[in-house]
Amino acid sequence: MSRKSTLPLFEARLARDALWDSVCKLTPRAQWRNPVMFVVYLGAILTTLLWIQALRGQGEASAGFILLISLWLWFTVLFANFAEALAEGRSRAQAASLRGMKRNTVAKLLSKPQFGAQWTPVPANELRAGSVILIEAGDTVALDGTVLQGVASVDESAITGESAPVIREAGGDFSSVTGGTRVLSDWLVVQITVNPGESFLDRMISMVESAKRQKTPNELALSILLVGLTLAFMMVIVTLSPFSAFAVAQSGSGAVVGLTVLIALLVCLIPTTIGGLLSAIGVAGMSRMMQANVIATSGRAVEAAGDVDVLLLDKTGTITLGNRQASEFLPAPGISPAQLADAAQMASLADETPEGRSVVVLAKERHGLRERELSSLNATFVPFTAQTRMSGVDMRDGTGPRALRKGAADAVRKHVEALGGQFPAGVQKIVDEVSRRGSTPLVVADNARVLGVIELKDIVKHGIRERFAELRRMGIKTVMITGDNPLTAAAIAAEAGVDDYLAEARPEDKLQLIRSQQAAGRLVAMTGDGTNDAPALAQADVAVAMNSGTQAAKEAGNMVDLDSNPTKLIEVVETGKQMLMTRGALTTFSVANDVAKYFAIIPAAFVGTYPQLAALNVMGLHSPESAILSAVVFNALIIIALIPLALRGVPYRAVGAAALLRRNLLIYGVGGLIVPFVGIKLIDMFVASIGLV
Repeated sequence: MSRKSTLPLFEARLARDALWDSVCKLTPRAQWRNPVMFVVYLGAILTTLLWIQALRGQGEASAGFILLISLWLWFTVLFANFAEALAEGRSRAQAASLRGMKRNTVAKLLSKPQFGAQWTPVPANELRAGSVILIEAGDTVALDGTVLQGVASVDESAITGESAPVIREAGGDFSSVTGGTRVLSDWLVVQITVNPGESFLDRMISMVESAKRQKTPNELALSILLVGLTLAFMMVIVTLSPFSAFAVAQSGSGAVVGLTVLIALLVCLIPTTIGGLLSAIGVAGMSRMMQANVIATSGRAVEAAGDVDVLLLDKTGTITLGNRQASEFLPAPGISPAQLADAAQMASLADETPEGRSVVVLAKERHGLRERELSSLNATFVPFTAQTRMSGVDMRDGTGPRALRKGAADAVRKHVEALGGQFPAGVQKIVDEVSRRGSTPLVVADNARVLGVIELKDIVKHGIRERFAELRRMGIKTVMITGDNPLTAAAIAAEAGVDDYLAEARPEDKLQLIRSQQAAGRLVAMTGDGTNDAPALAQADVAVAMNSGTQAAKEAGNMVDLDSNPTKLIEVVETGKQMLMTRGALTTFSVANDVAKYFAIIPAAFVGTYPQLAALNVMGLHSPESAILSAVVFNALIIIALIPLALRGVPYRAVGAAALLRRNLLIYGVGGLIVPFVGIKLIDMFVASIGLV
């Protein structure tokens, strides 16, 4: 099992720290980063000054009323700070758990970059990029590096949470080791590739620190919209005071709208709900990605995942299980399926490869053939070699000596003909049909007699077709990338349900495909683990590198999957979509919420100037003062009520943009209209019952 973060939304320590951070954020410099809440912050300061003035007998309204308005404006700012601080606190808690993995180990610094050379113990923090160290069984890897010599099993559970060890060896795509992991067996000569403080673990910590988060393009666009609305409402409020004074002067009756009421009106008119939660939504999006064991280098990568149009997916390990499995016994003319299954099972009893074990299992399931011990049959296992391209068993039974072989069709043909036999035309026809289906044919022979064909299929993962159908409904195109020939690729693509495929793919082909999709205005996501994937990862908009892959791949990607699970790309896209859905849902609620508040506060604010506005008091609120206070209180409480939704996110649904918009309008739009009416009325009833104003 992978290590997953399961921090509760309101864990006591996190909530306590967030409350303190909320107070610490009450500085002009901190508040300025959120222009909408900065206006509320200024309003709280002004009403506080007005309250002090009212205490001296110079107030425009009662000191008690102004104090209540001022307090709830401060609460509004604090609640918005609390939402952001709680999201940041969860990220810091995740970073703290990662820091717990860091150890100041002692490395064995080699005098020469080769095994057997003399070594000197050196603290890990004194190593530098280019240093060559020896890591033996039981040693902890001091810093990230590349294996120069040796092969060893490595425990990476401290990073990935996966208990099964992995093999690291010189050369290839599995030559990188990560600081903090532990070598379980054998030895490795490793060249350090980073300086202290620059390791993968250090980067992981900095990635999840909320202070490092940059606003994403969509978040910036929404912030600009919110600022624009705020400025527009400020201009409206500025003009209302002279209009009110003019109306009173002309009519000779009524009262001019006071500054406290205008500030309350402004706070209720501007989009404070989404303004207070916007930053928390972005921080929580990165936190949810971390819970999926994916480290995102920035919020931009998470958001881009939500906007992805094209997914490039490797066939092996992502769409298919990665190991070919025996799926059918196809006997030669005159041979029964049971005869073929028996010989195939005997030839595979000592074959410990996934393909070999699947042959044994298929014979047992289809024909009830139980495994037998080779030692009881006086049998000798013949291993597979690159020269013979066959494997099998030599044995003796009642019929005499038998040489059972299974392997590639041309290899078995040569073997049979060398023994004086013939390769039947019927078997060749079966081989051709199996190849056309995209499967791999293994021919089975008993001495010089060909018994038939085992069909090996690259098994498509269960449920993957349904996942692709979900992505299609969301408007995302899936492209399978494989090194297989076009015939095999087409067969697997049809079975898996992908929209397109790229066969016989080379690194330059992947890069060209990404560029062509981006030139058409699409955002592209892909996964990779090898050095040959680095160019394509660097080009892709969302690039998920496998933690088990090379350093080049991890440097090129903008996300790292600690589980090294190629199918995680689909989960990454879903998490990005969920963040955008959450932002859209809360924006819809906020706008609808503000519309409803207009009916409460506007008639109450101006009923003294225009008594006719009393007819718009559709909620039957107790008094103008209680209506204004109730609207301000609701405006503050709704932020705290929506924090769980902002942190957890709205439930993910695989629907298109149009269906998502309809759902948001129905649930969050209509809900945003109804909830304020109910909430403000209940608060007004409570305020009136205790005689607060």
